Amino acid sequence: MWRHAAARRSAQIRRLLSTSAPSAGAGSAVRGPCIVHKRGTDILHDPWYNKDTAFPLTERDRLGLRGLLPPRVMSFEQQYERFINSYHSLEHNTQGEPDSVVSLAKWRILNRLHDRNETLYYRVLIDNIKDFAPIIYTPTVGLVCENYSGLFRRPRGMYFSAKDKGEMMSMIYNWPAEKVDMIVVTDGSRILGLGDLGVQGIGIPIGKLDVYVAAAGINPQKVLPIMLDVGTNNEELLEDKLYLGLRQPRLEGEEYLAVVDEFMEAVHARWPKAIVQFEDFQMKWAFETLQRYRSRFCMFNDDVQGDSRSCSSWSTWSC
Repeated sequence: MWRHAAARRSAQIRRLLSTSAPSAGAGSAVRGPCIVHKRGTDILHDPWYNKDTAFPLTERDRLGLRGLLPPRVMSFEQQYERFINSYHSLEHNTQGEPDSVVSLAKWRILNRLHDRNETLYYRVLIDNIKDFAPIIYTPTVGLVCENYSGLFRRPRGMYFSAKDKGEMMSMIYNWPAEKVDMIVVTDGSRILGLGDLGVQGIGIPIGKLDVYVAAAGINPQKVLPIMLDVGTNNEELLEDKLYLGLRQPRLEGEEYLAVVDEFMEAVHARWPKAIVQFEDFQMKWAFETLQRYRSRFCMFNDDVQGDSRSCSSWSTWSC
């Protein structure tokens, strides 16, 4: 049963990944070639369009890629097999190492693939979700969040901070996707059982949305992980020279709510039907924001209302 379900999801995501053209309507199938307005190294540096060595010679000529890749053309299936073999080799070579070392090494190899080739990344996740879910999400994501500033290589998602107050309505248009269906946002105040991790909590929205794509078939082009950085009360992070977030105590009271209010208004202005999932907020703010926004915006709080009920019905939610 699992294999049949995985195969259906894999076919669905491959169709979604095969084009960048906008759909005719919600849930409608998208057909046709992918129109790429990039050439040369710009394509190779874009993980959404990059196919690595899978570009055929005709595409290499048309897109200005000839000479920028090794001469051999590998099929998508060969790339897939190559990655899986590399992953199994990593498992073999790290035998006897501490679990935390092994888990972070597995996360790194998956993250490098995500940075380079998103089509292959999601195919790998879809076909192996039972094995990779604990790597891209709990329990490994906790280790990733704790070490995020040191692991950071390239940005993913969006970051709104207390310093951006008054600018969020324009900032939201910096995201390149014309349509977003699902947003997961955190303020990093209560990450799993680890407490206040500040901006390093961005790993939670990223990991959760990857699970939604791989296990629920959500279009990966229409999801957005977001970090609301309102400071941190974690003294260890504030003293860490590598910490990437605001170096200030957390906002409280009306100052805090003013930032979240502006963020929600900005999201609603651009994507009024997007579902906003609040994730790993302190319980006082989890309840406060749920009561504040539930009748005005299409949102829910994972920690208050729970994953299973919300996620099973997200696609039919009337906004």
